[in-house]
Formats: sequence, C-alpha cells, structure tokens
Amino acid sequence: MRVLFVGAGAIGGYFGGRMLQAGRDVTFLVRAKRAGELASAGLVIKSPNGDVTLKNPPTVQADRLNAKFDVILLSCKAFDLDDAMKSFAPAVGSQTAVIPMLNGMRHLDMLDQKFGRERVLGGLCGIAVTLNEHREVVQLHPMQSLTFGERDGKLSDRVRAIADVMAGSNFNSAASEQIIHDMWEKWVFLASLAASTSLMRASVGHILAAPNGKDFMQGMLDECSAVAAAEGYPPRAPFLERSRGMLLTQGSQLTASMYRDIKSGAPVEADHVIGDLMMRGDASKVPVPKLRIAYTHLKAYENQRG
Repeated sequence: MRVLFVGAGAIGGYFGGRMLQAGRDVTFLVRAKRAGELASAGLVIKSPNGDVTLKNPPTVQADRLNAKFDVILLSCKAFDLDDAMKSFAPAVGSQTAVIPMLNGMRHLDMLDQKFGRERVLGGLCGIAVTLNEHREVVQLHPMQSLTFGERDGKLSDRVRAIADVMAGSNFNSAASEQIIHDMWEKWVFLASLAASTSLMRASVGHILAAPNGKDFMQGMLDECSAVAAAEGYPPRAPFLERSRGMLLTQGSQLTASMYRDIKSGAPVEADHVIGDLMMRGDASKVPVPKLRIAYTHLKAYENQRG
C-alpha cells in the first residue's frame, strides 16, 4: 500500500517517520526547502518512545507529483488547507482514501467538495510534538495515537487494510466505528485547552494556581461539551474523566500548540478551532461566554499580526 504524507513537519514527520521506520511504503510531499533539509540531515525524530534518524526519506514536490497513492494523510493547519488540497490533488485516484488529521469539523466539507465524500475518511491524532531549531521532530510527551474510520461507522475493507499497514509502526493506531464522535471529543478537549491557555497565556498548572482558576478551566470544558451535545455528540464519560485529569491537574505544564504558536508569533487556527465551535453554540442557543472572549482575543492577536 502506497502512503503519502502531506508535509513532513511535526505531526506528518512523526507518524510518517514511524511508518517508514517500520518498512512501510511512505513518501512525503514537501516544499523545496524541507526536501533539502531531509536530504541533508535526514528525518530526525527525538522521542521518549525512541530516537531515530531516517536517512534520505522518500520525498516529492508538488510540481513532480504524478503518481496515485492508496492513502493520503493530511496534517496541515486549517489555514493551509486550500493550498494543501491543490498540492496533493494529482495523487488522488478513484480508490484513494484521504485521512485528515486536522482539528474541528469544517475541513470535512472542504475535502468532500474537492475530492468527493466517498474518498474522505474521518481521522484524528493525539500527540504533543514540535519542530526544534534544528528542524528535528521532537515529541514532548509519550502519548502517540492515530485514529481513523469510515464516517458512516462501517468497518470497511479499506479501513481494515489501512489498519494492517499502520500496525507495528511504534505508535497506537486504531480503526474506529465511531470516528465522528471521536473527532468531536478531540475538538472539545483541544478547544478547552487552546482557549484557556491562549487566553491566559499560561500553562494549565499556572491557571489552576490562580484565583478561580479551577472554575475557569471546568467552565471552559463545560461550554465546549455543551456545544458537542447540542450537535448530537455528547462527550462520553471515559472521555470526560480523561479530560478532567489533564485539564485539572495541579502543577501541570500542559499547554496547547495554539498557545505556543502565539508565543512565537505564528498564525493560529482561531476560526477553525474556536470560532466555529462558538458559532455552532450560538446556532444551538448554547451560552458560550468564555469561548466568545477567547475568540475575540485570538482575532485581536491576528489583527495585531497583520
């Protein structure tokens, strides 16, 4: 099975690198600069689950992409989705499965319109990873999971085949029969974490140590959960238990990548992660005052960036 990772940044580089390390047929669609970095230094992964340097990983650039792939994994930021779709479109054939690992839900409509709903699976990943100053992939926490599935809940032959290819790649992979519910829960957790740590410019532990910090964190999770419930995907008890464990742990250094992007002056997914959830809450008449403040804050940051 031929697998194309769109990009070899933090997320694509990690999961694609692990699959390549396991001997899978993986190619990275990258820009010229990243292709040069990978040709020179290799794909370097530094991780509590084991370091590896993969020399000369297979890469291709958009202007030379002419082969069809069985699976395309997409891990770009939401604001880069239009350009990403244009870049990998030549690799999409009649039997290609596209697995997006973006946050939220808006991207599914865009991918459906471009490639057809029958080609677009649901997907999500759970990992804390970044690129350091040497352009190495650095995993910040041992957690590493990739979940995917048919959006109608069926465990299809192609999903089984993809699961077989991912198995044994030194990360937790799972085919889900409830992928849309899984994606909603991921969105609820991420939005709660991103809105809180970005708005407060602080880690979970520092927020909890502040007056009313615990009430604020719990309130943000409650708002996001209420929106999901109104959309027909109420967060399930095991998810809520895990989320509270991560969002209400005293002394935790946990932050969202959105907060780290703000610290570095980078673009953020304000509309896709926070704004869309807020607007769905408004449409369902779910009060979301904390989300609204966080969204205004993020849009002000975007205006400041110009």
